[in-house]
Amino acid sequence: MELTDERRIKFERVACKRQNNIAVVLENVHDVHNIGAILRSCEAVGVYNIFIINTDPRLQDKKKYKDLATSKGAMKWMDVRFFYDLKEAMEVITNTYESILTTHLNSDSVSIYKTDLSTSVALVFGNEHEGITDELLTYSTKNIVIPQVGLVQSLNVSVAAAVSLFELMRQRTAKGLYSQEFDAANTEHKAMYDKMFKVHFDTKYA
Repeated sequence: MELTDERRIKFERVACKRQNNIAVVLENVHDVHNIGAILRSCEAVGVYNIFIINTDPRLQDKKKYKDLATSKGAMKWMDVRFFYDLKEAMEVITNTYESILTTHLNSDSVSIYKTDLSTSVALVFGNEHEGITDELLTYSTKNIVIPQVGLVQSLNVSVAAAVSLFELMRQRTAKGLYSQEFDAANTEHKAMYDKMFKVHFDTKYA
């Protein structure tokens, strides 16, 4: 297998658009199809860092996620980290990102459209039924919501993630954060390109 010019150019284009100061955090999301859809949305907007926190014992079998890592999936192109202890996960996240934005509806929640998503942030999405746990909410910098005008004030977690991520992309595009061209001398660009190159030639994805 060789790297074609077309593939090389695509890797370069993608590498310089990665938003390395953004993360998506999924807490106890049960449906693997929802996770797959969220990963595809993340990949589409250049969000590379994913934290999957599973404190629910029913979610702690990694075999559940093997299909996400197939050659057809987005997971192989991303940095997906699994945690089974909330405190351990949040220590890493709070030390890496400036703000922890939790998608949680309460009296102090702020519209996502009035929230600055152009800085260093971790976007947290919770379980399909119970949402984000009270324990994780103690780490929250701000609660955000997607405004809705229907009778049922609820969105599927993968839909909520997609709406949030494309609003993030809109804001960051307006500030020129997707306008860089690939520069091999840029350490972030080169590191991301090298990771994609390695995955491309990894036989387990063949």
